[in-house]
Amino acid sequence: MPLRLRRFIGIRFKLVFLSSFLLIIPWLGYRYILEMEEYLRRGQEQVVLGTARALATALNERPELFDESNYSPARRSDDLYVYPIYYPLALDDGNLLDWREYQRYEVTYDNRNYLRTPLNPARNYDKEDSLHFTAMVGEYNRSLYAYFHVVDDHPVYRSKDALSLIRSDFLHIAMLGPEGREIKHFIIAPHEPEFLYPFRVNADFSNPEYESRISGQWYATETGYEVELQIPLDMLGSKLGFAFYDVDDKDTRQVETVIATSNVNSAEGLGSLLRPTPEIDRIVDGMGESGSRIQVVDVTGRVLLTVGDIQSATGLMLTDEAPRKSSNKYWNAINQKLLQPLYYRVLTKPSNDFIDELYTGVTREGTHIDSALNGVPQTQFRTLTDTQTRILGAAHPILANGEVLGAVVVDQNMNGIRTFRNQALETLFNSMLAVMLAVVLGLFFFASRISRRIRLLRNQAEKIIDESGRVRNTIEPSTNADEIGDLSRSFSSILERLTQYTGYLENMSSRLSHELRTPVTVVRSSLENLGMVASNEDSAIYIERAEEGIRRLNTILTNMSEATRLEQMLQTSEKEKIDLVAVIRGCVEGYQMAYPDARFELDVSNRPIFIHGVPEYIAQLMDKLVANAVEFSFPDEKIRVLCHNVRDHAIIKVINHGPYLPSEMKGRLFDSMISVRPQEKQKQPHLGMGLHIARLIAEFHGGQIRADDLADTQGVAITVVLPLFFK
Repeated sequence: MPLRLRRFIGIRFKLVFLSSFLLIIPWLGYRYILEMEEYLRRGQEQVVLGTARALATALNERPELFDESNYSPARRSDDLYVYPIYYPLALDDGNLLDWREYQRYEVTYDNRNYLRTPLNPARNYDKEDSLHFTAMVGEYNRSLYAYFHVVDDHPVYRSKDALSLIRSDFLHIAMLGPEGREIKHFIIAPHEPEFLYPFRVNADFSNPEYESRISGQWYATETGYEVELQIPLDMLGSKLGFAFYDVDDKDTRQVETVIATSNVNSAEGLGSLLRPTPEIDRIVDGMGESGSRIQVVDVTGRVLLTVGDIQSATGLMLTDEAPRKSSNKYWNAINQKLLQPLYYRVLTKPSNDFIDELYTGVTREGTHIDSALNGVPQTQFRTLTDTQTRILGAAHPILANGEVLGAVVVDQNMNGIRTFRNQALETLFNSMLAVMLAVVLGLFFFASRISRRIRLLRNQAEKIIDESGRVRNTIEPSTNADEIGDLSRSFSSILERLTQYTGYLENMSSRLSHELRTPVTVVRSSLENLGMVASNEDSAIYIERAEEGIRRLNTILTNMSEATRLEQMLQTSEKEKIDLVAVIRGCVEGYQMAYPDARFELDVSNRPIFIHGVPEYIAQLMDKLVANAVEFSFPDEKIRVLCHNVRDHAIIKVINHGPYLPSEMKGRLFDSMISVRPQEKQKQPHLGMGLHIARLIAEFHGGQIRADDLADTQGVAITVVLPLFFK
């Protein structure tokens, strides 16, 4: 695995990754709510079927309610037959296409329905096509709907500035109110084809007052005009009549003809408002508000009664259409702009803007209805493809003497349950999101604290040993009582013992040097005395060898203590401003005499290069580097010594042509007691302290030292970088 990726996958990442498994909690909550939705669906199914069963039970053993004669089209009568309408009608579409399923029930009114009124006391109906109309009246959702297709050879509309309502073609509506005591008169006299503006008037058409409860539209046609209107049933009593007044002359504006459904001038002459299903309607009303669409069909599937509309039939009484908004405007903005759009990528938002194609006929069809008409109650779920709205339908048979007379069909849409489910899921998701965010942040901060403590322990451990391998710092033991605190205290204890042992090893060379000098001096003095008294040639040889061994041993002791003495001297030495070029130039002149077999090439700056240091130590540094270069140079090859300044640093280089550095020793050349000399080249004892001393001197002057192989030829370059002195 790459190092960068390893660093990325730290404790924080692992804890956050493991905390992602908390996502299973919202998933379980989601599954739980879906199960609850399924239980609610089953409960709603039983409720709908129970409603259908209750209504069917109330209609059982009532065969007279399903008499075929009650639903045949009306035949020329003053009475108005009201037929059930099973879907809402559009009164502003400019045509009568919405009525196409019911136009077979329409009734024609012509010269046989001529009516004398105070406005036309004498009969004046010369032409058969001067004025006649067809009409149909229906009921939907507690409203009376009516349409009139009027044939008028000369339609005349009310003038824009006219105050009178009776000097143009107009529609007169007369009705008994629910109290049934007096006739109420209404006039509709448009200025042009437009929305209806009905006015309530007295019997003599005086004192007009606008009536907003009656609505509809007046359309112009090639043969006259059409009128569609809607009247709330709570305005109506048991009698109703319509009359069209025809004005043909725009100048005189006298009423020429009146064609009416009944005598609209008296309560006795008004036609009765006959509803084919009054008893069924009363029974259905007795069920109260069920939150459903209820229909009663006969054995042929024909709809006899429709109450309610499928768009609002949710079956549930939801107090809130949406979750309550918080008083926090920032949370509301996040919820509306971020969370809800995210939720509804998964959830299905219910819509009441749908049309159920199964309701677009006079008769009802469906497997549940067919089953009920065969005597077996059944429920059915359907999905509308355009809006994904689900419809629940239940049908229960209506029986009389063991024979199926019809069925009660109860329909509800599932938008209520779906809305309830969405509200519950939104609440669940918001709560889970808040909990998970708190948990993840808590774990993240917990992991960050652990990581910070581990990094602190790592940084302390890295600073314990310097580049030379010496113990310079310690680890502060942690006071925390957890595992990381135990680890910190263990490291501190181990480091304390290691520091003591390292100090012992570092001081052992100086102690050993001090302790060995006395016996070496004794041996040397004894050999000198023995040499003065011994005259044997063989004895002289052995004495000479012993003296040579003593000299080598003395050199070893001197080298062992040299680095320690230098470190002690560096701690007490004072720096001064020195010219580095002059020091190096003087050293190289001395090397030419000290190493007569070696050739030196000096390349230094023409201008002084000042540093802050001690010239004796710089000379000692150069001695070590040059001695090392002379020892490793090929015969007859020059040793180059360079000194220049680059920006704010002085650069010293000692370059020799010889063998490359051993690859396994490149990083340890400047450590103590490290030597890469082959055994055959060691003419005198060598403990590998030269480059180590050079590094100590370079660091004392605030610089660095490194060794590199030459790129263009075989050889090694040792580079010392020292900061310049600018004061």
